[in-house]
Amino acid sequence: MLRGMATVNYFADDLEAAKDWYSELLGVQPYFAVPGGYYEFRVGDYQAELGIIAGRFAPSNPDVPGGQIVNWHVDDVAATFRRLLDMGATVHEPIIERGEGTGFVTASVVDPFGNVLGIMSNPHYLAILAESRPA
Repeated sequence: MLRGMATVNYFADDLEAAKDWYSELLGVQPYFAVPGGYYEFRVGDYQAELGIIAGRFAPSNPDVPGGQIVNWHVDDVAATFRRLLDMGATVHEPIIERGEGTGFVTASVVDPFGNVLGIMSNPHYLAILAESRPA
């Protein structure tokens, strides 16, 4: 069911400082940016995505888990989301299309143990997977 880590998201109140810090740490500049809201880096052997999101977009309810969300690529976000809920998880974030027509769709749940589990349909993940398979 979980196909591989798709995106790790971190929240930062000082988005520009976080971008600079991660750029220095990783030795690369972000490849994608939404001014004032989001920076994304590609890192590692499979060019996994590390996203820095403006803190104002972080879940704000202090009574529920929040913070970093690891999004696992799945083939069917809706079906996986339903299965997780059927298994006793609760909604953390509902299914959200991230940019009309881009193919990026996310959702997250809180598992029965209090952990946030993110799922995602991620065309970048599929492209990297296709490139890594022998012809």
